[in-house]
Parts: sequence; structure tokens; C-alpha cells
Amino acid sequence: MRRACCLPHALFIATSWSGGAWAQEIHLPEVEVRGPRDAAIGSADSASEGAAERQVFQARPKLRPGDIIEAVPGVVATQHSGDGKANQYFLRGFNIDHGTDFSMKVDGMPVNMPTHGHGQGYADLNFLIPELVSGVSYRKGPYFADNSDFALAGSATIDYLSALDAPFAEVTFGSNNYRRLLAAGSRTLQDQTWMGAVELVGNDGPWDVPENLGKANALLRYSQGSPSRGFSITGMAYKASWNSTDQVPQRLIDSGELPRFGSLNPTDGGESQRYSLSGKWFDKSEVGETNVSAYAMAYRFDLFSDFTYFLNSPVNGDQFEQTDRRNVFGAQASHQMPTKLGVFDGVLSFGVQWRADRIGEVGLYNTESRERLSTVRSDKVSQDLLSVYAQQLVQFNERWRGYVGLRGDILRYDVEGREPVYGPVNSGSGQDSLASPKAGLIFTLSPQQEFYLNAGVGFHSNDVRGATITTDPQTGLPADRVPALAKGHGAELGWRFQPNEDVTATVALWQLRLDSELIYVGDSGSTEPGRASSRRGIEATLRWKLPKGFRFDVDAAYSRARVPRRTARG
Repeated sequence: MRRACCLPHALFIATSWSGGAWAQEIHLPEVEVRGPRDAAIGSADSASEGAAERQVFQARPKLRPGDIIEAVPGVVATQHSGDGKANQYFLRGFNIDHGTDFSMKVDGMPVNMPTHGHGQGYADLNFLIPELVSGVSYRKGPYFADNSDFALAGSATIDYLSALDAPFAEVTFGSNNYRRLLAAGSRTLQDQTWMGAVELVGNDGPWDVPENLGKANALLRYSQGSPSRGFSITGMAYKASWNSTDQVPQRLIDSGELPRFGSLNPTDGGESQRYSLSGKWFDKSEVGETNVSAYAMAYRFDLFSDFTYFLNSPVNGDQFEQTDRRNVFGAQASHQMPTKLGVFDGVLSFGVQWRADRIGEVGLYNTESRERLSTVRSDKVSQDLLSVYAQQLVQFNERWRGYVGLRGDILRYDVEGREPVYGPVNSGSGQDSLASPKAGLIFTLSPQQEFYLNAGVGFHSNDVRGATITTDPQTGLPADRVPALAKGHGAELGWRFQPNEDVTATVALWQLRLDSELIYVGDSGSTEPGRASSRRGIEATLRWKLPKGFRFDVDAAYSRARVPRRTARG
């Protein structure tokens, strides 16, 4: 797979304006902008949780918006099939594809898409506006009760600012016809703040067939309240289209029959749209903290790919289309409160989460030049995931503290096959449920050092079309079903060292075991067999703030993944 080249030469123009309505002499209250705080001695519950400071990830060069997720130590994000497609992610021995075992949220809304036309857990971050991101907080491993679907290897939460220091506009021009316009601003009166942003991006890339990326992005947010109580309402809109050259045979490049940046099918590419409306309300007091949020989302996706060209169909070619049309609704509520268990102080956290995906069409079609020729699969899917959780933290003494948690998830689904031949036999409905215990123990050796032991059960959901399938739509042969919820077990031993506010070092030894990796494959419309697997590794980080604004960051990770060999039975 080939990555688009970065922009070697770019012209960047930035302006700040102050005129008209922005120049009125109004005495505004002080606006304090904060991102999530990094985990610290006394507050962290594992060695592999933390938060990236805004100055750090904003200073890193980013080829695409999704690259911001590399602020999470150990995460690698790459790309193929055009700038409008979701990144490919790697973490803790997983090729996570586009997000199967790595949960991502932006401004409280989930990014991962279950039962997606291209791949389970598809997490497209191209709607991000990096300049508006206030912080990236992360946790690795299935050790915390509030982490939901897809968080087996880890999770990341990306937050947006609620106010800007000053309005600004940026215009960027680069090689390969790259151009970008970003304008953003906010206005605060008393306890009310409006913030808006618009982004327009275009790029052709170095390809012989221009990528012709066209992206439009917009955000509007209203927030009101104080640091102890308030609410916000946010609307987002995103639309993109692109061409992609995909992979090409190496032998054609070696022979000179095809240029290095050439293409065998100039009609490959895609379109994606995402529109959302969300709201959040919070209340903080001495007796506890309550958070309530809800969201609604409309999502559209079309991807045209051609991996084998004329292998299967010498006449029409092997291009195929993957499509997804859905509306997503969700809500969550959580409460955190101090508790007293005998002589021990503690903190109790509990909550409920609900997500509903109403997928009007998720399909796989054979195409030529983006025109449909035949249907492999076309389904209407409805699925609901309802979750409850609770986690109790106990402070045993000055050196020891620990927590136990329990999470319960129930997934209900209905698949209605619309392809006339195999659609009826691959239809069905059902449900699956899972209880996931969590636990952690923390020992404070000194005010500068802590040790952590964490363990837990986590899961990722599978494409529910694989939970109802009986017949492979490509071959007509019997197909294996997948479990709707796939369970995994994880454990971790960690150490954190913080001699002062400027230095943090962590080391974590971890392991993950999956009961099965049988998955539904969107590229073929059927299931792919897989066995139980195990992964283990070590991760280390160093954060060192130097004088005069310099900073030294080092991340290192080593992992080993193994699938046991099949044993013959007599």
C-alpha cells in the first residue's frame, strides 16, 4: 500500500482580524482555555493512561487530521486509498485496521462505526479541525468500566475548545495543488460563548491521476455556564470526495509499463459525509459530579476499490463499491461521588450508555467505472447497544489504593437482507450480552514513584451481518457465523516516575488475549476464520520539559503477537 507524499514546499499565511463587530469596546470576562490534565502521581490508575498537552501535538507536523491520534504513545496512523478514507491504525500488537480495537471519541461522540460498509469499527477522523483540539486523553487496555465497545487495545478522547483567544484566518498553498482555508472565531458575553469555524481543503497529490480531494468542514458551538455548572450545544458538518490510485503491481513499475505514481483504474475513490448535533450538560459540587450528553448523527459513505483488476471478471474488471447510509443516536449519563466504606475513603463512579445505529443501507456491489453491475450484499440493519457500569475506588492508606469495576453490555440487532438470492437466508435478528469485570491496585512507593497492577475483560462488537450469515454470497457455500460480541482479557504491570512537574517517565508490561478473531470481512461480504490469539509487550515513555520552552519526548514500544497452531485430533 502506498502513502500519499507530504507537502515538501508550502506557503502559509495567517491573519488575525479585529474590526467591525469584533472591535467593539466591550469588557469581557477572562476566558481560560484548558485541555485535559495529564495523569499524575496520586491520581493515575494505570501507567498507560495520560493526556497529551496541546502545545505538543499542535507543534507536530500532521499530513492529515487523523495523524493527531499519534499523540497517544505507541499509536501509529497511516493511510491508503486517498485522503478522504479513514486512517489505518496500529497499537499493542494489533493491526487495528480502521479502528476495530481502538475506541475514539470526539467531543463526547463516538467515531467508530459498527457494521460498517468497509470495516468493523471504521473510525474516520478526517472531519477533525486540528487547530480547535484542546487535548487528547487516552487509556490503554480493558481496565476501566466506563470504556465501551472497541476499547480492547485502548481508547482516546479528543476534546474541542469552547473559546478562542482571538479570531483568526489561515490560508495555505503547497505543491501538487494543495490549498487550505481555515477561519475560526469566538465571542463571549457574560457566561455565554459562541464559537464557529469553517475549513476548505483541496489537494491533487503527486499522482498521475489527480486525487482531486475536495473537503468542506464546519463547526458551530454555543456554550453557557460556569466552571461548576453549564451546558453546550455543538453542530458539525463535513463532506469530502476524492480519487485514489490504490496499490499497483510492482512488476509493471519495474518493467516501465506503469509510472511510479500511475494507476490502473482512474475511477477508484470515494465520498463521505458526516453531520451531527450534540449537547452536553455538567454539574460539579462538593458532593459529586454529574455529566449528561446526547447526540444525533447522519452519515453517508461510498468507496470504490479495485485490488485485482481483471482477475475475477476479465470483461468488466474487479472494481467494487462499499456503501453505508445510517443515522446514529446516543445518550449517556454518569455520576461520580465520594464514598465512605467503613474507615476507608473512596470514590464511586457509575453510569449508563446507549447507542442506536439505524442503517438504511450497508452494501457491497460489483461496479465498473463507479456504475453498479450486480449486488453482492445489500442489507438494512438496526442495532442497539445498552450499557451500564460502576467502579469503586478505595483509598486503603497513604500508600495503597485500588478499584474494582463491573460493566454490562447488551447488543440487540436485526438484519434484513435485500439481495434477492441470498438476502433472505442471511437475514435474522438476535442479541448478545457480556459482563466485564475490572480491577486495579496502586502502590505509592514515594511521592515521586508509583506501581500499578491492572486487569480486566473487554470486548469489541462484530459486524452483526456476520452474526446472522448462513451462506457466502460470493460462492454460495455455507459460511461460519461470528459472535456479536468478541471478548478479550488483558493485564498490565506498570511504573510511573515523576521527580518534579517537568519530568514524567512510565513503563508498562502488558498482555492481551482474545478468545477468537473470527471476523466479518466487508471486502468480500462473508466471514473470515480466526483463532484465539495472544499479544504481549512493553511500552516506555519519557516527557521532559526543558528551559526556554524546549521539550524532549520519547516513546518506545515492543509487542509480540501470536496465534497458536492448529493441533491435529486423532
